[in-house]
Parts: sequence; C-alpha cells; structure tokens
Amino acid sequence: MKVKLFALSLAGMIAGMGAAHAATEITFWHSMEGALGDRVNELVEGFNKSQSEYAVKAIYKGTYGESMNAGIAAFRSGNAPDILQVFEVGTATMMYAKGAVKPVQEMSEEAGDPIDAANFIGAVAGYYSSPEGKLVSMPFNSSTPVLYYNKDAFSKAGLDPENPPKTWKEVAAAGKKLREAGLECGYTTGWPSWIQLETFAAWHNVSYATQNNGFNGLNAELAVDSPAFVKHFDFLAQMAKDGSFTYGGRGDAPNALFTSGKCGMFTGSSGSRANIIRNGKFEFGTSTLPYHDDIEGAPQNTIIGGASLWVFAKKSPEVYKGVTQFFKYISSPEMAAKWHQETGYVPVTKAGYEVTKKAGFYDQNPGTEVAVQQLDADTTEHSRGVRLGFLPQIREIADGEMERIFAGDVSAEAGMKRIVERGNELLRRFESSVK
Repeated sequence: MKVKLFALSLAGMIAGMGAAHAATEITFWHSMEGALGDRVNELVEGFNKSQSEYAVKAIYKGTYGESMNAGIAAFRSGNAPDILQVFEVGTATMMYAKGAVKPVQEMSEEAGDPIDAANFIGAVAGYYSSPEGKLVSMPFNSSTPVLYYNKDAFSKAGLDPENPPKTWKEVAAAGKKLREAGLECGYTTGWPSWIQLETFAAWHNVSYATQNNGFNGLNAELAVDSPAFVKHFDFLAQMAKDGSFTYGGRGDAPNALFTSGKCGMFTGSSGSRANIIRNGKFEFGTSTLPYHDDIEGAPQNTIIGGASLWVFAKKSPEVYKGVTQFFKYISSPEMAAKWHQETGYVPVTKAGYEVTKKAGFYDQNPGTEVAVQQLDADTTEHSRGVRLGFLPQIREIADGEMERIFAGDVSAEAGMKRIVERGNELLRRFESSVK
C-alpha cells in the first residue's frame, strides 16, 4: 500500500513539474495557404523544436483582408492573437490603431534581444519603420514586381531571348512583334494599382502622394494626376488600342494569361515565380521592370508587396520574449535564405541575401536576383513606398478608372484626375476616423 501511495505521489510531483515548466504558447494568425502555408508550418515547427520554452501555434485565418479584420475584431473583444500577418497596404491602418500594437523594435529591446532595422534590406526596413527609423512590424514575406517573359515566344517572334526589353518603348515594340508572330497577347500586367501606379512612382522617382507618400502624416493627398502618370497611362492606352497590351483584370487574375502561354510578357510579383515554374510549359526569363527613359531619375528602386508580422499590445513580458526569439529565428541568415529560395519572396535580411549568393543559388537560377537588386537601394522621399489609410479601397478606385482608360472610355488625364478626387475623399474619411 505504501509503495502504491509513493508511486501516486511521485507521479503527481512529476505532473506538477511538467505543468510548471509548460512552454509558453504564442498564437500566430497568418494568410499563407497551399505550398506557402506548408512553408510557414515548417518554419514554426523548426522554431518549436529548436527550444523548449515557447510553442508557436500557427493558424490560417483566410485571406489578408479576412485575417486583418479578424485580428482587429479579436483585439477589440480582448482575444487578440500574439502575432498577426498583415499585408503591406494595411500598414497605415495598423500603425494608427492606437493602443493595439506593440512596436517590434521596442518589444525586442525590452526583451533584451534587440532586432535592428539595419539588418534588413533598405526598401524593406524603410517601409516597416517609424519616422525615427525603428521597426514597427517584422518584415516577413516581401515581394516586388518584375518583368517575366516567354523565351520560346521571343525566339518565335525573332526577338533575342537573352535580351529582354528594358524600357516601355521596347516593351511596346516587342509586344507588336509577338502579336505578329501569332500570340494572342503581347504584354499584360498583374496587380495594376500596385505595379502601374505605386511601384511606377518609386521606380521613376516621382511622388504618388504628398507628405512623403503619407509617411510624414495623415493630411496627405494623392498626386497621380501629375504629368508622369498621365504620360504612362496614355502610353498604355495606346498599347491597348494597337493590341500589344491586354488588360487581364485585377489582382493576380492576369497571371494565367502568361502561364498559359497566351501572353509573351507579364509584369507581376517576384513571388509568382514558383507558380510559373509549376504551370508554365515554356522556358521563361526574369528581368527588371520597364521604365520611361525620358523621365529623369528613372530607374530608382521598386517597392515591396507581401506582408509583415505585427505584435498586439497588452501581452505579458514572457510572451514578448518568446515572440522576439521567434522573430530572431525566422530572420536568421539560414532561415531567411531558405524562405527566399523556396518561395520566391525576397530575402528580407542582408545576411540572408549573402548566404543565398554565396551558395550559388542565383547562378543556378538566373533571374532570381533581380527582385533583390531592384529593392536594395537607398530610397528617396518618393521611393520608400506608400503609407496611406484606406489604401486597399483606393486601389479599388484606381483599378476601376484604369479599366475605363484602357477601354478608351476616358482619357488618361481625366482618369487620373478622378482617382485623385475620389481617393482624397477616402483619405479625409480615414483621417477623421483615427483622430
């Protein structure tokens, strides 16, 4: 009987010790599905196995918009996750969510393990930093637009498959030759607002909006009715009229026009690479975004897409310590390089880029370095990115006006003016909502 009681007592002590040393759970809501979701799960599993104090629990919460709305609603009800993945156009909304966010650099410094913005690629760190240069969110899956082209179609059209077009004039000329060679479409673009407006502005070093594109404060106004934008959309409208440009829809819907072989050229996210490899039945190349060579200052640098990781306020110091360790793990040179090589997103850290370069990845996979090279530059007041409230809604307005321009229903000048008028109305509404 005594032996039995001793055994029960010992078991209870062991159970109590286990409970006392249970790992601190960290909830991480994200929007990565399919193959990307698998990569996220691998990262989390690797971190959890690397130590025993913390256990990150990754939960898919739908699209970027859905997960952001769910995260904000959860915070208001007192049940926010510890980490939330938010797409780049939600940055201003998160920054102005008073009392909801724990800035990443501040959190890591308080945890005694600082995360330094200087370790990240310039354009990436700049976008997710405060005016003082401190990280407010953790760079994670960053992409940037590039030009993809069908090498087989180029050869068929008598174009040099190793010499892709660099300027918009060259794109237009190549588009005409591709059509003459029998292709259904010469050129198309994914994410029209992101690529043809926001990134166009940075790449040509012109202002998208006042107040340093919104980085300097709330009272910004759109500037996309300036001569550079009108010139560009006049040019695209002419390409649409002569058949060398085909508008394929909003978001990433036009991707299929390229992967199916219908279009010979495509501007899209660097993160589209894996999908093109999987679904395209042709050899393709990757090159820099086209630019207008008569606009002074071009090309400058492109801007990022993708998302970053935000930490909610009102968590315990132990949770913040664990989140800091997790962020240090995923941004380590090896993990940053692995994520970049397996997904097509850029390596957000300079060390991750160097590890990839030294391993010969770019030599073995031509074109994969283009995105990094476009981003890795000293940004200007026009090329840091766009940080405006209600930016997703502004994109919807811009997409609609672009469709009218490409269809020939309105002039480029009228369409750009309409984007400014309607977009500024949204900016004033956002400004009122956060004051």
